[in-house]
Amino acid sequence: MTTTHFFSDTAVLTGRSMRRITRSLDTIITTALIPIALMLMFVYVLGGAVDTGAGAGASSYVNYMLPGVLLFTVGSGITYTAVRLFADMKGGIFERFQSMPIARSSALWAHALTSLAGNVLSLAIVVAIALLIGFKTGAGVLAWLAVVGILLLFTLALTWIAIIAGLAAKTSDGATAFSYPILFLPFISSAFVPTDTMPGPVRWFAEHQPVTSIVNTIRNLFEQQPIGDEIWVALAWCLGILLAAYLIAMAVYRRKIM
Repeated sequence: MTTTHFFSDTAVLTGRSMRRITRSLDTIITTALIPIALMLMFVYVLGGAVDTGAGAGASSYVNYMLPGVLLFTVGSGITYTAVRLFADMKGGIFERFQSMPIARSSALWAHALTSLAGNVLSLAIVVAIALLIGFKTGAGVLAWLAVVGILLLFTLALTWIAIIAGLAAKTSDGATAFSYPILFLPFISSAFVPTDTMPGPVRWFAEHQPVTSIVNTIRNLFEQQPIGDEIWVALAWCLGILLAAYLIAMAVYRRKIM
């Protein structure tokens, strides 16, 4: 199977998958609504009471919490990837692909790229609302590009976890259940409050799980602060999760389909 064949097959199947989500834009809107509601509640209900080190107040809190909300948005969005893949599995589309001369892994990559595109739109909506309620940053073009790159890598890593769930699930509910621990992780991290306010064991977990390093890196980029070694930890987490999830997903796919 040539590389050209793989890319052309992936492009065709991605177009098919993209047409499905463009016909149901409510999915993207729904994906963005929950993080937006979370952001509004935290900023206007809790923002005045939380001291993030830059002083309490809603105006400073929206700057502090936005990176965590962006990761929560991705966690919410990948759920639909698992559901779409599960529907294709149950619909027999993969069996039909078996009889066609296409690159086998292109079907999974089509779902991964569709997830990436859908999450980018949801993230853009969340950032736009954050700007409207007072988010401010002096980050330059390079800093913004770095933020976008980290978010894309994080999205791709979680998407392959969603693909594993979609392939392995027995029911639609099972395809979405994997996302609950992922959505919970930002709440036990530096996303919404400083980790030094947490009790010992919780603080240790918060400081050593992937969300904290990713959130801290994005926050420092937005605030034009030195990022130090934190960015390498964040990238290592993203790349490690991506590689492990991809290999597991392909193994599950071969066992079930190929």
